[in-house]
Parts: sequence; structure tokens; C-alpha cells
Amino acid sequence: MAAAMPLALFVLLLLGPSGWCLADPQRDSLREELVITPLPSGDVAATFQFRTRWDSELQREGVSHYRLFPKALGQLISKYSLRELHLSFTQGFWRTRYWGPPFLQAPSGAELWVWFQDTVTDVDKSWKELSNVLSGIFCASLNFIDSTNTVTPTASFKPLGLANDTDHYFLRYAVLPREVVCTENLTPWKKLLPCSSKAGLSVLLKADRLFHTSYHSQAVHIRPVCRNARCTSISWELRQTLSVVFDAFITGQGKKDWSLFRMFSRTLTEPCPLASESRVYVDITNYNQDNETLEVNPPPTTTYQDVILGTRKTYAIYDLLDTAMINNSRNLNIQLKWKRPPENGYIHYQPAQDRLQPHLLEMLIQLPANSVTKVSIQFERALLKWTEYTPDPNHGFYVSPSVLSALVPSMVAANPVDWEESPLFNSLFPVSDGSNYFVRLYTEPLLVNLPTPDFSMPYNVICLTCTVVAVCYGSFYNLLTRTFHIEEPRTGGLAKRLANLIRRIRGVPPL
Repeated sequence: MAAAMPLALFVLLLLGPSGWCLADPQRDSLREELVITPLPSGDVAATFQFRTRWDSELQREGVSHYRLFPKALGQLISKYSLRELHLSFTQGFWRTRYWGPPFLQAPSGAELWVWFQDTVTDVDKSWKELSNVLSGIFCASLNFIDSTNTVTPTASFKPLGLANDTDHYFLRYAVLPREVVCTENLTPWKKLLPCSSKAGLSVLLKADRLFHTSYHSQAVHIRPVCRNARCTSISWELRQTLSVVFDAFITGQGKKDWSLFRMFSRTLTEPCPLASESRVYVDITNYNQDNETLEVNPPPTTTYQDVILGTRKTYAIYDLLDTAMINNSRNLNIQLKWKRPPENGYIHYQPAQDRLQPHLLEMLIQLPANSVTKVSIQFERALLKWTEYTPDPNHGFYVSPSVLSALVPSMVAANPVDWEESPLFNSLFPVSDGSNYFVRLYTEPLLVNLPTPDFSMPYNVICLTCTVVAVCYGSFYNLLTRTFHIEEPRTGGLAKRLANLIRRIRGVPPL
């Protein structure tokens, strides 16, 4: 009985006056969403956004426990007295002319701009220390930020959070255009998510698919927001955004159909258990104009309409927290298919495979008179294997000429003739009637300069390696194979005899 008393007291300490456990309400929340937007150029844009909101004043409260908000970023806010932090890593350039306006644009490379609190005495010192810490967190070269690439704007970068009167002395901005975005930057970015990449929308963040795109941009935005309507207290908001643009023809093997599995090679199986909202939005604004042309599968449960960037948009909503959405099929693979060929379905595109087959693009178009038609193709320069370079690599590499085949209307009507009796030059490409004639034109071959390595380096390495090997091998071989003999002393030569003769004349004993 005496042994049971400490256990009873321990249980009573956990119970409140009414007999129930007292637990503080959750002060943080997570919302995640994915917006899929078919672009006017035929590409598909996917924008991820994860918002973590924490009802806490980090700089006033002694916070030691973190649940959803990343501890690494929370400590930065407290230590360096940050008001706002905006960091982005971007590979490529958002082509507004072909893709339309983006939700949030960023420059190529790395961009960092920070607002400090007015309590910071030495802003430049805090800015330098902060960039070094962020360099370690995101495995980036932010430690190269110094006074030579740092500016203090006065009008361009206003606070995105609580917009009070601010002194631009506490703002710092820097860009590293040469920063290369890779998996080493994406991995720590995903680790800041409450569910990492284990559940929810983050399971689609597969590195080999995200970086095989025309555009890739990941960002971190931290700002204070109002907790209530009167804004009597503030909360901290962390937004992690990631935007990619997929080439629909490449991912669809020459077709404009797309799906989650085709773009990300994965499907959605379950929501993040820590998220209060997990949704996928698909832009179906243009699809509603012709329902017989396109089909979105599975059918959305609800739709959402609003004015986005000055244009009224309609989105199909897929709620991952709806158990019927995923349990019926055990996974969610949103896909869009063409019921019939679209207007540009006579277009035939066959993507290339490295060292197996080239690109093939065929278009059937009708050109108006006195017009100019321009066809452009985007490509990336890459390094070849050292055995694939020609003897004169600096001359460049040739791209095959384009072929234009056309039926040109005839100005004069031709009389029907017997093709067998007509001259040979008139019967190469016969046509059914004399109203048009067949023409095939070729363009000039294109010369492209690819990155060329320094071919003198292999020569130097080979020469140096051969010299070292020859010297070392020769020395060791000489030591291992040489035979040593002991040479017996001789009785003496001519010099010795002459010396003894002189010594004898002088009366000195011989040698």
C-alpha cells in the first residue's frame, strides 16, 4: 500500500481541479496548397505554398519549445532582431511574354533582403552575420555577401508584413546572380516543413523532377502579421514557396496531356497530419469555354472563382483532408486529357534522347500572304563527353537544316497533260490539278558554340603522370634488379709503381 502512494500523487499532479488534463491550445497552424496553371505557351506551372503561422512574439517571449515553426529560423528572428526576411533561389527566368504574370517573381540566382528592428545598433554587422548563418542553413554561397554587393533601397522594397513607418537604414538587399540552385539547396528547404517530404503535398517534391524543368524557384518569406482584426497582437508567418514550369511536350512525350504522376512521377496518398488545410487548385478558366475539348479527372468536388492578378479565374478544388477524395482510389492523380485534337494537334513533336535520337518537330500551318512567321526553340548548352568532341571543337557544332514543304497556289492554270509524255523536269513532283505546285525548301544549317573545356589540361596531366611514373618506376626497378659485387683490391697500377719508385729513391718505405 505504501508503494502505491507515490504513483497516486503523480497521477493527481497531472489532473486539474475538475479531473481532466490541462493542455494549452495549439498556437500554431499549417496550411499547404498546390496551384496548377496551364500556361498559354502549352507549358504547365506548379506553385507550392506552405504557410506556418505562430501566435507568438518571439522577441518578447522566452520561447524554448517549437512545434511547427522551424527552430533554426525562430532563433534567427530572436537573435538578430529581424522584422522581415525574404530569401529566394531561382534557376532560369520567368518569361512573362509567353507564360503570363507569375504569383511571385524572383531574379535568377540568390536574392536576400531583410528588414531589421529599430533596436539594432550595428545593422551591417548583423547583416553580415545573418548571411553567414543562412549560408550554412541552406548550403548556399550567401557568405559571399558583403559591402560590395549590398545596397539599401529607399523605395523598391517596402515591408510585406505590418506596414508601419520604417527607416530604410534598417533594410539591406543583395543578389548573387551566379548562384547555382541544386539539390543541396532543396534538401534543407524541405527539412523546414513540419512533415518534411514524408506526407502531404511535399511528397511531390522530387529533386530529379523539379530540376528537370524550364524554371525553378524556391523561397522563404518571414513576416509579422496581425493576429486579430484590431491588430492588438502579432503573429509570425513563414511562407515557403516553390514554383516550377514543366514543358508539357517533353513530360508528355510529345502530347499536351498532363497529370501529377507524369510531372512529378508520384501521386498524393495522404495529407500532412499536422496541416489544418491541404488543397490542390487547378486552373480551369479556359477549359470551361469548351467542355467538349478537355477533361479533368477526377471531377472536382467544388470550384473557386476570384480575380487573380487582374484576371477572373476559375479553379477546381481537390481537398486532401476529404477522406473520400483519397480513400476511394487510394491515391490522387489529377490529370487532364484532350478528348479531341486541339487546334495545334497537327503539331508532331518527338523529344530527343541523349545519344540515341535527335529532336523532331513538325508543324502543319497555313501562312497568310505577305506575312512573317518565326519559329523559335529554347535549348540549354551542356558539356559533352571528352570523347564526343570533334578535332576542332572551337569551330562549333552543326544543327541540321529545317525543311519547308508547301503547296504554292499557281498564278496560271495549267492544261492537263500526259505525265509520261512531258519532259522530265516537269514531272518530278506531280500534283492532282494545275491550281498549285509543290515546293520543298531548306534552310541553312545552324552553327552552335557549345562550352569547350581546356583540352591542354589532359595533355599536361598525361605528361606529368607519365614523368612521375617513369622516374618512380625506374628508380624502384633499378634498386630491385641491381646486383652488388665486392671488388678485390689490386696489387697496384702504373701510378702506384711510380710512387714506390720515388719513395725508394728518397729512402721511404713503399706503399
